[in-house]
Amino acid sequence: MRFCFIVEEQYRNESMPLAVAHQLLQWEHHVDLLEPHAAITSLFDLATHDYDAYVLKTVSDGPGLSILDAAEAMGIPTINNSRSIHLVRNKAVAAAYAKAHGLPVPPTYFVAHPQLLKQISINEYPLVIKPNNGSSCRDVYRIFQPEELAALEIELTQTKARFFLAQHYVENTGYDIKLYVTGREVNAVAKTSPFHSAIAEGPIPLSPQMRQLALDVGKLFKLDIYGLDIVETPQGLALLDINDFPSFGLVPGAVAKVAEYILRTARRAKLERASRFVPPSPRPHAQGKRNRLRVQSG
Repeated sequence: MRFCFIVEEQYRNESMPLAVAHQLLQWEHHVDLLEPHAAITSLFDLATHDYDAYVLKTVSDGPGLSILDAAEAMGIPTINNSRSIHLVRNKAVAAAYAKAHGLPVPPTYFVAHPQLLKQISINEYPLVIKPNNGSSCRDVYRIFQPEELAALEIELTQTKARFFLAQHYVENTGYDIKLYVTGREVNAVAKTSPFHSAIAEGPIPLSPQMRQLALDVGKLFKLDIYGLDIVETPQGLALLDINDFPSFGLVPGAVAKVAEYILRTARRAKLERASRFVPPSPRPHAQGKRNRLRVQSG
């Protein structure tokens, strides 16, 4: 099968998603890299390369999402689909959408600039403040009382974030839980919380409640490959964040699992397309700027 991985600059030297691309190549599939930070992209040629799927791991507001949007608009399969990525990348939208469909999201406020934080009721404290388009727990703060706002405003003005979320901090077990999902396979990993002491990180048993929450999120947001940040509270699980194409850190055999799921998804899409229509014969076209992926030795 033929795949195009859209790889943004931040992930060019990281294991995900390149390790998955290398795995597909070792399984004798065709894999090209499209690097929007390094070369122009011919939008008119997106449909002529005959890829079975475009795959994207994007940063917030990264250029790759525009290319994925364009490919999907032309009817080319994408993993994940662009609408799902947009839904979870804007954390305000994700929180509101999840809560409207009954998922356990803590009370959350959209904050256009730090000075507005003083409008939040004391009853919502402690608060967790984070960028609306943030990732990897960067620029995340916890405050216990309004008197801390003045110092926090100074910190927030030094970040690159335009807007913020303020979320009620819920008491929990003292560590974060990452749920990593490919289709209906769910893996749970304990991770150190930014607000608590370090723990021994690694896989943990998956409870029925964790699995159900993960699958509910996937069904609602129509995600293929995704992750959840959750905590265990006295009232049950709380959903803190949703990520498209996460790192799958500490998940045993993660690279093969993700690669296998991409293959299954692309094959299923190909069969569905074949059952609907016969594709036209390919026409001559100018080659777009792509890099054929090579397995590095040594």
